[in-house]
Amino acid sequence: MRSIRLLIIVVSCIFVSSCIPHKNTVYLQNKDNATNDTIPYNLTEVQKPYRVQIDDILNIRIKVLDQDNVQIFNPISQDGTLNASSAERAYFDGFTVDIHGNIRIPTLGHFNVLGYTAEEIEKMIEKKLLDEQFKETANIFVTVKLAGLRYTVNGEIGSPGTVTLFKERVNIFEAIANAGEIPVTGNKKDVLVIRQYPQGQKIHHLDLTDVNVMRSPYYYIQPNDIIYVKPLRQKSIGTGETAVSSLATIATIISLITSGIIIFSQL
Repeated sequence: MRSIRLLIIVVSCIFVSSCIPHKNTVYLQNKDNATNDTIPYNLTEVQKPYRVQIDDILNIRIKVLDQDNVQIFNPISQDGTLNASSAERAYFDGFTVDIHGNIRIPTLGHFNVLGYTAEEIEKMIEKKLLDEQFKETANIFVTVKLAGLRYTVNGEIGSPGTVTLFKERVNIFEAIANAGEIPVTGNKKDVLVIRQYPQGQKIHHLDLTDVNVMRSPYYYIQPNDIIYVKPLRQKSIGTGETAVSSLATIATIISLITSGIIIFSQL
């Protein structure tokens, strides 16, 4: 009788520890128990202007009244068409920031753009053109954009790898959705964002189950970010993802133990 009770206690402990709690699988929970039917406290989006880093690819376009005069600044694919993919065109026709933080523009020479915003780079190029190439009557219009927002996702994720999105702003949920989503066995409460800075890399932690993650300065990802999703303990020990699968596993174990006891008792 005592052994049966002990077996029941052990099975109950395994069952409880093997199930993944519902609260660990739901995004954007209101953990302050507010009764609002919308996002509480008017959460404000936090995003500072992005500053260019090494290995970024810039898409630079220059427009004037006579476009023939700026054709050298606006390259297209070698066959003169746009058949190549956007990522390929960005790589071959864009301006890559080298390890010194410079880009090289035909006839204009080198520009150090490390740490500058796109708007600041536009003004630098426009000033250089007005000083050396054109007059103000040419109505120069310069646009500088990142050639796609490229980031890497790995760990407990549907489709790990490097993703490039052609958008100005991408939040952490969009980034994860484009990488195949986090499965039930992924730790949504502690997602790591590894971000590059001039002084090196830093690791930031995000709790995606908390609605207040939208207040985080790391809610919006940046180019070259690495997002790592850790597996839950249940994934590591190999138990079921749901109560049903856990019960099936436990039933199998009990069946094996019972069969073993019966066999040895008959010897």
